[in-house]
Amino acid sequence: MPQDPYSWIQASLATIQRANWYRSVLPIHGRPGATVLLSGKEVINFASNDYLGLAGDERLIQGAITAVEKLGTGSTGSRLLSGHRELHRELEESIASWKQTEDAVVFSSGYLANLGAIAALVGKRDLILSDEYNHSSLKNGAILSGAELISYPHCHVAGLRNLLSQYRQNYRRCLIITDSVFSMDGDLCPLPELLNLADDFSCMLLIDEAHSTAVLGKTGAGCMEHFQCTGRTIIQVGTLSKALGSLGGYVAGSANLIDYLRNRAPSWIYTTALSPADTGAALAAIQIVQQEPQRLVQLWRNVEYLKRLIQEQLPHLKLLPTQSSILCLQLPSAAEALRVGQQLISKGIFAPAIRPPTVPTSRIRISMMATHQAAHIEKLVSVLSEIL
Repeated sequence: MPQDPYSWIQASLATIQRANWYRSVLPIHGRPGATVLLSGKEVINFASNDYLGLAGDERLIQGAITAVEKLGTGSTGSRLLSGHRELHRELEESIASWKQTEDAVVFSSGYLANLGAIAALVGKRDLILSDEYNHSSLKNGAILSGAELISYPHCHVAGLRNLLSQYRQNYRRCLIITDSVFSMDGDLCPLPELLNLADDFSCMLLIDEAHSTAVLGKTGAGCMEHFQCTGRTIIQVGTLSKALGSLGGYVAGSANLIDYLRNRAPSWIYTTALSPADTGAALAAIQIVQQEPQRLVQLWRNVEYLKRLIQEQLPHLKLLPTQSSILCLQLPSAAEALRVGQQLISKGIFAPAIRPPTVPTSRIRISMMATHQAAHIEKLVSVLSEIL
C-alpha cells in the first residue's frame, strides 16, 4: 500500500511537544484592558501589545462604528481597483504628518508592509543585511525579495561595518533592515550609528517601528523621534495593531518612495484594502495620542516603577536589557518558563512564556500598559517573588 503522505505531521507534532515548544491559544473574553477574562478567570494583563490601553477605548470603537455605517464592513477590493476610500488617504496623511515624512501608505497588516516594501526595493542583484534578532516579517520579506541575505550580530555596529566593507561593492543596491524595538527582548537598535553606516556605504535603511510607534519619542512618533533623527532619509515601517489599538500596517518616507511602493509592492497591489472599521479606529487612535500626551507619560512611569521594584525585591532575577515597554525575565529552560507562566496565571497574572525557536533563550515576557495601576505592578512583583 502507498504510504500516507501526511503521516509526518503527527510525528512532527510529537517532536514539538517533547521539546516543550508546543503552542495553543487561550481565549480572552470581553474588551482588552489592563485586566482581562482569560478562560473565564480575571487576570492582570501583562501579555498585550496594547501599550496605551486604546484597544478598548470608546473613541476608537465609535471611530470604527462611524466608518462602518458610512462605508460598510469591507473595502471590497484592492486600493487600485474598488477598495480605495478617502478615509484611507486621511489616515496616510495623518501618519505622515505625525512622523514628519513626506508621505505614507497603509497596508492591511504590518507583516504585509514589511513583505511588500522589502520585495519591492531589492532583488536578485542586491544585498540585504539583517539583524539576527529581526522579526519574522523582515526575514521573510528578505527571502521573498530574492536578494542575497546576510545576518549581522544583534545590534553590533562594528560587525555590520565589517560586512559592508567586505560585500557592499559586489552588489547593485544594499538594504539594511532592523527592528527599532526588538519585540522579544525590549532593547533598541543603534539607529544613529545605522543611519551613518547607510550614508557611508550608500545603503538604504528600513526600520520596523511596530513596538515603538506611539511608545517612543516625545510625541510617540517612534524611534526616529526618540533618537532625534527626524528628517533623515529612511524607510519607516510600522503597525496600527499594537499601541494604536487597531489593525494594519504602514510605510512612511519620501514621496518618491511611497509612490514607488504603490506601483511595485505586491502585498499592497494585490491585497484587499484595509477595512473601514480598522481605518476609522486607527485615525481615532492617532488623534488621541497627539491630544493626550499624559498616556505616554504614564506608560513610562509604569515601566520605571516595575524596573525599580524588580531591582529592589528580586535582584537575583535576570532582567534582559530593555529601553522600551517590554521587559523580559530570562529563565534556564523552556520547561521552567512554562512552569512559571502557568503558575502566574493560577495566581491571577497573565505574562506568557516565550520559548525557542521564537527566541534563543526562554523567558517570561512582560508588556507594560499605560492603564496598569500601581497595585497591578506590585502584585506582579509579589507573585514573581513567591514562585521564583
